[in-house]
Amino acid sequence: MRAAALSPGLSDPATDAQGCFRALLDAMSRPGLVRRVPVAELRPPAPLSPAAAAVLLTLADAATPVWTDAGADAAAWLAFHTGCPPAASPGDAAFVLACGTPPPLDALMQGTDEEPHRSATVVAQVAALEAGRGGWRLSGPGIDAAHRLRVSGLPEGFAARWAANRAVFPRGVDLILCAGRDVAALPRTTAIVEEG
Repeated sequence: MRAAALSPGLSDPATDAQGCFRALLDAMSRPGLVRRVPVAELRPPAPLSPAAAAVLLTLADAATPVWTDAGADAAAWLAFHTGCPPAASPGDAAFVLACGTPPPLDALMQGTDEEPHRSATVVAQVAALEAGRGGWRLSGPGIDAAHRLRVSGLPEGFAARWAANRAVFPRGVDLILCAGRDVAALPRTTAIVEEG
């Protein structure tokens, strides 16, 4: 591991993690809401964005295997700061950090009807998030009528894959989108309709 991979984590772990958790809670309870994580000084190794790094520094621990396509330095940095073990494959991970194309959602831990919480959470880095503008029309729990979110950087056809994920409720994965220092979340109950 290079020295750059040992760059500092959260500057004030308790306060920063609480602020990030609050942003995630807001984002998860109001799907499509874009929130900024309060970690301006966080400088994770490339290609990790500050938001994706902060999410995992807040949520991952020794009991949550993490799979990532971000490379050895990023994986080592996350393991050093969180104690999270590396998952051998995306299907073995509690958290899947995708800096490139996310793995197929149906190949990830889905939970069971009795224990839906035993599913994976996908943390996907994207190019940009814009609330209230074209792109996707979101509906479902936590959304009054509809909400709009434009996401740049997910593969074409992602909305159809998400519909298949939603169809297996209460099983299925949840999604946290990260761009720079911004996050938005899509619980498995959220419906996506693509608009221009």
